Amino acid sequence: MQLTMFSDLSLRVIMYLAAGEPGRKYTAGEIAETFGASKAHVAKVVTRLSSMGLVSSTKGRGGGIVLAEGAERESVGALLREIEHGEVVDCSSCVLSPDCLLRGHLARAQEAFFATLDPVTIRDVAGPSGQAVPLGIKSVSGMR
Repeated sequence: MQLTMFSDLSLRVIMYLAAGEPGRKYTAGEIAETFGASKAHVAKVVTRLSSMGLVSSTKGRGGGIVLAEGAERESVGALLREIEHGEVVDCSSCVLSPDCLLRGHLARAQEAFFATLDPVTIRDVAGPSGQAVPLGIKSVSGMR
C-alpha cells in the first residue's frame, strides 16, 4: 500500500514535533524547509492534525506549532485511518465494479495494513526527544 503524500507529510510533521525539543514552538516555514515541502502544504497538514487534537498551533508573534499533550501515545494506525480517505483503488468509474470481487479483498488488505500499525505509537517512531533530525527525507513538494 502506498500512502498519499498528505499522509506521508502528516507522519513526518508529527514525528518531527514528537522528537523535537520539548515545549519548543516550530513554525510552518521551518518545518516546510526541513522537509522540502511548501509552507501551504505544511499549513494544511497542521490544520488537519490540529483538528484531530494531535498538535496545537497559535498564530502571531510568539506563536507556533507544538505537539499536543498526550499525542505521542496516539496510534499510528488510527492516525492513518483518519487521514487516508478512500479505498486502495478508485472503483467508481470501473465497468467491472458491480461484479468485482477484488474490492472487498483490497479493503481487507488495507485494514490489515492499518491494524499492523495500531499498536505502534507516535513516540515509537519519533525517536528520542530532542533529536528532531530529518533522516534522509526526500522532498514532498509534489503532494497530491
